[in-house]
Amino acid sequence: MKKAMIWLLCFTMLLIVGCSPKPAEPYIVSTIESPFATYYEMSDGTWQAEGITYQYRLEITGRMHNAAVDSTFVYLSNLENISFDRAWKAAGLSSRLSDYFAPEEAILVDWQTGN
Repeated sequence: MKKAMIWLLCFTMLLIVGCSPKPAEPYIVSTIESPFATYYEMSDGTWQAEGITYQYRLEITGRMHNAAVDSTFVYLSNLENISFDRAWKAAGLSSRLSDYFAPEEAILVDWQTGN
């Protein structure tokens, strides 16, 4: 009788664990259209653009050499930090390929200048 109860308990636990629902797929919370790219904020806190998921949305502000006003570069990134120097170079202002990001690393989604 004990063996039967143990088997029944094990079988019940397997059913409960095996039939638990899969985690929900992230869904789009908001769509942002900018001059550079359309990108999406996802329900799990990530960001998507051009079919790639990014962990961070970074707004990087600073002043380029001899500029009259600050610039803000908005990147979706899998890198936690991007320096302003790297941000402006990777925005298309460098002639060195090593200054640019691979698509899996980061993508520029907006660029603004202020007063």
